[in-house]
Amino acid sequence: MDGTARGIIKTIDVDRSDHGYREWLKEAVRKVQADAQRSADTHLLSFPLPERWGIDLYLKDESTHPTGSLKHRLARSLFLYGLCNGWIRPGKPVIEASSGSTAVSEAYFAKLIGVPFIAVMPRTTSREKCRLIEFHGGQCHFVDDPRTMYEESAALAAESGGHYMDQFTYAERATDWRGNNNIAESIYQQMRLERYPEPAWVVATAGTGGTSATLARYVHYMQYDTRVCVADPENSCFFDGWVRHDDDASSDHGSRIEGIGRPRMEPSFVPGAIDRMMKVPDAASVAAVRALERAIGRKAGGSTGTGLWSALRIVAEMVTAGRTGSVVTLLCDPGERYLDKYYSDAWLEEQGLDIEPYVKTLDIFLTTGNWTD
Repeated sequence: MDGTARGIIKTIDVDRSDHGYREWLKEAVRKVQADAQRSADTHLLSFPLPERWGIDLYLKDESTHPTGSLKHRLARSLFLYGLCNGWIRPGKPVIEASSGSTAVSEAYFAKLIGVPFIAVMPRTTSREKCRLIEFHGGQCHFVDDPRTMYEESAALAAESGGHYMDQFTYAERATDWRGNNNIAESIYQQMRLERYPEPAWVVATAGTGGTSATLARYVHYMQYDTRVCVADPENSCFFDGWVRHDDDASSDHGSRIEGIGRPRMEPSFVPGAIDRMMKVPDAASVAAVRALERAIGRKAGGSTGTGLWSALRIVAEMVTAGRTGSVVTLLCDPGERYLDKYYSDAWLEEQGLDIEPYVKTLDIFLTTGNWTD
């Protein structure tokens, strides 16, 4: 009588060990982790405010990463997440839906580990970002409607056998928000010797929502009193969805402020973690980045302006209330990527954006402390 007849079930064993793949995987992970070790931490810049206010404003300068933006941190985390999950495979392309900076950084990491990269992007993405993606060996795949980027990316991944990175789903999962030198831990370490080491407010902007989730979670985990504000541009649904507690909020138009704002509530945006949101006019964002250049001699992208406008508005509240303290926001990427947009008067005219009222608001505030919005 055999074992089956006696009711004994045999063990079924399938071993998919692949020595060659595991060796490739170890080397790929080593290369990505080595990039983090080579990259010094980004700087914390001071925005000049009148001394009599007793308030300090800082910008975390993420433009000093090897690929020039805040998204370098995210791309590194996403690649490690995809590699360690077994999703990224040798010779198979990585595909991403992106409005630019994430794609630049992901193209860099794809080249580092030797896999192809395809960025699915709105046709309106700045020429300089497209050039940088191609410089790092990536390919640009354009769509006319930004709302179709997700489906197009998934279709390309299915056709090619590659991996759709899907930053809008995995950004908040891939980053270790408890520490490990994430952006939040870095800010607090750099603030240790400042006169107000625990910021009253940290202001972020949201594209995936991963950065705001990391900041807010870290603040809660470390039991700080810091509040987290997210600034949202026009043509984005995040603010409306947050205010109405509506996970199905949407926008019919793509954001003019590249890198932030989305037409749908992204899975990586964590509304319950943050304290406050502001809806910032696009013209105000442009006025703020131009004010930044006048103040510290640095050009920055439009998303920096969105956050800076909100941060300065919070500073104005503190001045009016007679409170002292510090506020931190982000310098997300360099303005040289947007010379044909936010630094072009012709582009402003084409878009119907009048920045002069917002320039006046900032000039009056920085001179007198009075905010007229």
